[in-house]
Amino acid sequence: MTDKKLKKLSRSELLELLIDQMEKNELLEKELEEAKNKLESKKIICENAGSVAEASLQLNDVFTSAQNAAQQYLENIKRMSDEAEEEKNRIIEEAKRKADEIMRSSEGLSNKRKDQDSENN
Repeated sequence: MTDKKLKKLSRSELLELLIDQMEKNELLEKELEEAKNKLESKKIICENAGSVAEASLQLNDVFTSAQNAAQQYLENIKRMSDEAEEEKNRIIEEAKRKADEIMRSSEGLSNKRKDQDSENN
């Protein structure tokens, strides 16, 4: 998803994306656990290894894939967290700006009423 599309998303949409990423993480963790279980039970070695060297290469590939998937997930979470933080800060700044406008407007009305009251007395 491009930065422009992410910036246009609402807070709830960003949270949904974060939830989706968390679900993907859970799925990846389950897959990693399954891979570890297979390694522990030596199923990969028994089923596919013709030699110790082949088994070692296959194990390395499994760990490399798991590491790459975990790294990608962490990068996605970091990026989404940064984007959510930026969106939060933008929303806060906008709210502060609007609150300041409302305060200035109400102060102006209050001063105007005081002036009218003092003229009437």
